[in-house]
This record gives sequence, structure tokens and C-alpha cells, in this order.
Amino acid sequence: MKLQLYFARKFLWITAGLFATFAIFMILLDMVEQMRRFDADELSFSGALLLASLSVPETLYLILPLVVMLSTLALFLSLARTSELVVTRAAGRSAIRAIIAPVTAAFFVGVLGVAVMNPFVAASKHAYEQRVDDFLGKGGNTFSVSREGLWLRQGDADGQTVIRAGRANLDGTELFDVTFLTFRAGSPDQGGVLRRVEARAATLGDGLWRLRDVKIWPLDVDNPEAEANYHETLELASTLTTEQIRDSFGSPAAVPIWELPAFIEDLDNAGFSARSHRVWFQMELALPFFIASMVMIGAGFTMRHTRFGKTGLMVLLSLLMGFGAFFIRNFAQILGQNGDIPVALAAWAPPAIAVLMSLGLLLHTEDG
Repeated sequence: MKLQLYFARKFLWITAGLFATFAIFMILLDMVEQMRRFDADELSFSGALLLASLSVPETLYLILPLVVMLSTLALFLSLARTSELVVTRAAGRSAIRAIIAPVTAAFFVGVLGVAVMNPFVAASKHAYEQRVDDFLGKGGNTFSVSREGLWLRQGDADGQTVIRAGRANLDGTELFDVTFLTFRAGSPDQGGVLRRVEARAATLGDGLWRLRDVKIWPLDVDNPEAEANYHETLELASTLTTEQIRDSFGSPAAVPIWELPAFIEDLDNAGFSARSHRVWFQMELALPFFIASMVMIGAGFTMRHTRFGKTGLMVLLSLLMGFGAFFIRNFAQILGQNGDIPVALAAWAPPAIAVLMSLGLLLHTEDG
């Protein structure tokens, strides 16, 4: 038991060190990118550091399996150089038993990543996008889906409009049972409501909404109902685009995993396709198993004494196999989101394949 705890503790320390190194290096690179993207008079050093700190967690979370693989290589190469693997085998431990502790530790790293880092990445991603919009001076377009329907907000220098729809088509460009509330310049909390527009349907075009079966209430008068009027069709200016709406609900990573099941249900009720979110949710559940498979892949090539030679070749082969598994996982995600393969197959096949291949390699090279 003490030997297993020793291996697990050493693996976790190496993983933490590599993760911190990657984080510092990527923050520095992202700071340079942020300073290049914005003018020097708009963005201070502290502002660039803040933007980089909000942007980097998403990338770190994405490469977490590769960080674990590098930690595995560093662990077993260190154990081989100090002959600790030889002592372990001499004590009667097989290769499979020797990797139980690192695999278990990697699995819990994956669980911690999904349970803690996933919501943190979603929050930092949202905060980063908000701050970038503030720097770029965008109109503050927002999007949300709830049980009450679809909510949008578009704004410019003249004022803001809050849009609520009971449901929509798959890409959000046609809304049904729509209400438009137009506010004066400033936030909806500060400015007064100018008018209310209700329509049976609204279609997004180039810079405008085309409404059908419309009723308009001016809300800056004493009797809005008496001043209300009807239109068969009406066009309203819009700062939203099809790409903005599609991108708003098309990023599952922006939703914390704890809220994802309810968000998927809301998307279904609003009429959107939630397939990409379902694939992402299942892949997040499978992530701890995929990270554990990275340890098994690295161990399959490096659980050998350095006196045997070809250490560099073995490290290269393990990296190639690890990157291959990472590529297959991303490729399966794309196939799943496009509907070419079932959701469960897209999420669970890559870790299952990686585990079986690495287990076969371990049994052949170490215990065969």
C-alpha cells in the first residue's frame, strides 16, 4: 500500500508542476496576443494579464489529457533511471499492479477537472467575452435560454431592445410568439420603456427583423392600449446576426456541466437542436476514463529500464499514440455533433479504444 501511495504522490506532484508550467507559459503568450489585439492606450499591463488569465483556463482544460501523458512519461522515466521499477519487479509486483496507483490518481484528476475546472472554465470564458466586448465597444448583444423561452438583447447608442420568444427554429433566425421591449439609451434598469411590440413570428434578415401579425403599444403615453396599432408586416432594425445567435448557443463549453442537463432540456423546449451539447456532456463524463487511458499509454512504452536503450524512440512512440488518441477523440466529437455517429459512441468509444490498446500493449511487453 505504501508503494502505491508513493507512486500516486509522485505522479500528482509531477502533474501539478507541469500544469503550473504550462499555465505560466501560456498566460505570458496570451498576454502578448492581447496587447497585440488591443491598442496600448486601451489596455494596460494589468488588463492584459486579466484577459490572459480569463482566456487561458479553456486551453489548459483542453490539453489536460496531454499534460497527464507528459506527467506519466516523466514519472516512469524517473523510476527507470533510479532503478525503482527494477526493485518493484523484484518485490513481485507486475506491471499492471505498478500502474494502478498512477491510473487511479489520473482518474481522480479527471473527476476533479470535470467537477471543478469545467464550471470554472465556463465562468472565465463568459467573463472574458464580456470584457472583450467592453473593450471593442460592441452593443452588448446577449442570448439566453430558459424554461420561459428564448431571450435576446440587442443594443446600440440609441437604446436597447429585449426580445422574448416562445420558441424558435433550429438556428434561431426565426422566432415565434415574440415580444420586443424597447428601452431608452442606457441599461434597461436605467432607461424607461418606450414601446412594446408583439408578433406571431419574426425572421432575422440583414440588419433587420421582419415581423408578421404585429401589435404595437407605445408605453410613453397615458393610455397605451388606446394608442396601440396593428400591422400585418413590420420591419425593425437589428444589430444581431445569424452567426452571433448560432455562436451564442453553439458553445457547450460555456455552460457548466452541472447546469448542462437543464440547459439541454431548455434548448429542446425552445426548438433548438441540442445534439452538440449532448455530445459534449457525454464526453465530459467520459473524460476521467480518457485521462486514465493516457497514463496507460505512457506506461506501455516507458516501463522499461533505460539500459535497454531506445528510450527516445519509446517516448516518441508514446507521444504519437497519445496524440493519435487525442485526435480520434476530437474527430469522434465532430462526427457526433454532425449526427454521423450516435452520441454514446462518439463520447465513449475513444477512451474505450485507448484503454484496450494500451492494456494490450502492457500485457504484451511487460507480462506477456
